[in-house]
Amino acid sequence: MAWIYLFIAAIFESVWTFSLKYMRFAELKTLRFTNFYKVSEGLPILLPFLGYILFGIGNIVFFSMAIKQVSTATAYAVWTAMTLVLIKLVEVFILKEKIAGLEILFMLLIMTGIMGLKFYGTAVK
Repeated sequence: MAWIYLFIAAIFESVWTFSLKYMRFAELKTLRFTNFYKVSEGLPILLPFLGYILFGIGNIVFFSMAIKQVSTATAYAVWTAMTLVLIKLVEVFILKEKIAGLEILFMLLIMTGIMGLKFYGTAVK
């Protein structure tokens, strides 16, 4: 179950990262009760901020549940690697950014390391 928690935490971390990308800190102070719910004015400012809070909390909750069952160093390495791969996949398939062959190779190496840590951790117990 810990590996599922890590995967969910990585998803939350990835979405949290993109909420930071689209957050407009300087414009947060322009939100008022009269405009925060309007699609053209407040929501493009408010939604990334709410995502930052909600996905950040979700990330912390699921990661903390995972490290209760897996060693902290292994959990952190797997969580970080999964987050990096998920962010790159979103950039390529949703944001239509280019990907180089070496990037694919390095992501495969990351995934190999994740699987190695998972199977090694399972074999030791």
